[in-house]
Amino acid sequence: MRPAEEFRYLVLAAQREGNRLLGQALRPLGITTSQAEVISILHERQPLTLTGLGELLVCESGSSPSRLVDRLVAAGLIHRNPAEHDRRHIDLRLTDSGEQLAAQIIQIEEQLYQRIDALAEGTGLDQINTFLRAFVRDLPAGQAIIRRTTPAAHGRLTGRSFRSRTRS
Repeated sequence: MRPAEEFRYLVLAAQREGNRLLGQALRPLGITTSQAEVISILHERQPLTLTGLGELLVCESGSSPSRLVDRLVAAGLIHRNPAEHDRRHIDLRLTDSGEQLAAQIIQIEEQLYQRIDALAEGTGLDQINTFLRAFVRDLPAGQAIIRRTTPAAHGRLTGRSFRSRTRS
């Protein structure tokens, strides 16, 4: 197997196994890995519009995760409210139950990250991440990661400027 082919399959295997491990850890909470990603993003950046949330998701392709959000609204984990800045837009926020679940998700994710950190010790993870960022930079999932790691993107996704959010 040539190195590029092996790399492709190793990334696929790592993604599947990481998702499987996270899914097993989340199962007692009654949520999927995709639902956990939505809850985590809202916990960090709420309020968000549906489009703004979609632009930050890596688990979903496209920019409108409405079915995913509908399930979380039905479960009582997310509120939909008219946006303060424009009543035509709907803001998504976590309910109190959603916030409590977010705290549990953070703990579960931290355990996974600690496992990855321990396995990656001495392997040059920063170099691997640099390569992977370059590999996905111009692709939809890569763009979502860039938006999640860029604070200035937050205001654009909520419909408010970052500067005005930092003053309030």
